[in-house]
Amino acid sequence: MKDRKNVVFLFPSKLHADFRARLVYDEIPLTKFIHHCVLSYLDNDPLILELLNKYKERNGVQNKAKRRKNLQLIEKGAKIEGTFNLNNEEIDDIYDILESEMEEFIEL
Repeated sequence: MKDRKNVVFLFPSKLHADFRARLVYDEIPLTKFIHHCVLSYLDNDPLILELLNKYKERNGVQNKAKRRKNLQLIEKGAKIEGTFNLNNEEIDDIYDILESEMEEFIEL
């Protein structure tokens, strides 16, 4: 599988041990946990977004207005997706079709 990339995290030893112990307790393999977190983040999972917003607020990442604007854009995107029942791949396909149509139109 050549299309994969390694991701490396450096943790203090105690944090790493506590993290691994918790994953063992929850019976979740480390790779599956990280994979699920990444996919949830990319899918704009509301629970992950809430967690990230708390992190941003506590650590001074982005100002309040930008955080609020980002949430509004995500909510607007979800509303549009729900209204038209389209996922990102289907939206990309529509743009590809429109682009090819415009190229044909320009050639005329």
